[in-house]
Amino acid sequence: MVTLAEVAQHAGVSASTVSYVLSGKRSISATTRQRVERSIRELGYHPNAGARALASSRSNIIALMVPLRTDMYVPVMMEIAIAVATTARTHGYDVLLLTGEEGPDAVRRVAGSGLADGMILMDVELDDERLPLLRESAQPAVLIGLPADTTGLTCVDLDFRATGALCVEHLAGLGHRDVAVIGEAPAVYERHTGFAERTLDGLRTRAQETGLRLLHRPCEGGYDATAVTVARILDERPGTTGFVVQNEAAVEPLLALLRQQGRAVPEDVSVVAVCPEQVAVQASVRLTSVSLPAQEMGRHAVEQLVAKLDGRGGDEVVLLPPELTVRASSGPAPIR
Repeated sequence: MVTLAEVAQHAGVSASTVSYVLSGKRSISATTRQRVERSIRELGYHPNAGARALASSRSNIIALMVPLRTDMYVPVMMEIAIAVATTARTHGYDVLLLTGEEGPDAVRRVAGSGLADGMILMDVELDDERLPLLRESAQPAVLIGLPADTTGLTCVDLDFRATGALCVEHLAGLGHRDVAVIGEAPAVYERHTGFAERTLDGLRTRAQETGLRLLHRPCEGGYDATAVTVARILDERPGTTGFVVQNEAAVEPLLALLRQQGRAVPEDVSVVAVCPEQVAVQASVRLTSVSLPAQEMGRHAVEQLVAKLDGRGGDEVVLLPPELTVRASSGPAPIR
């Protein structure tokens, strides 16, 4: 392993000069800096993480808390996590991934141990039990998600309330008057998970404003559970001509069930999804959808946290505006 002293000898400078180039604590001439940086590249030198942490009181690590649950769509969570890790590296940080359902204990462990300089929390609930500890802790943190009370917090999220409203506006504009929502698994609503609750609020509020009748039913996803949910919806509201789906595991089963029943999409029934773009474009019918900006959310979260770590950022809520892309699955309501 190459040492700092070997870099100094190779560059023809003192070890302290190399240290100053690495830390940026003192002004070094451009010529000297370039010579040191060239030696670092040629020798393949990497600063010792432990020594660097001791010298700077910083670990250069960000803790990312991603509780992996069976009722969530893991690919989206991992896409956000990859965006966090990639963006963090551009700022000189590594990412410590915590996937257990530890709740406040995870926050307490990270904040009290010095494992990381800051935290990014995902899977945020409206009354998340981790939030009191975050507000009490001096450690910088950012939420990817929106709780009911954002006081003293920095949050980044898609504007899910506007997302729900946008889906209703699209279907109402096409003349649909009876719309059903196939939602997330019941446990997601039982936890009062922010994104699901806010989408539902946006759907209901805009439906009331436009005179559209809305029926919401949670669904576990998968063919069997979706079949039961669709049968229940059509039994309660046989005149349903539009579906909004916020459940990736129910998308393809819904389309298959509609085909089996002889209901053409979009001639007889329109379908709008809140899902990753990849799910929408690879479905058996290309779906009109509001995509989840996973990469943008991860990037914004890291940038907000780095600003806090550098003493530049305050508490802020960043809501990304939704964009609805019209594809083959939505059309005018059928004339009855």
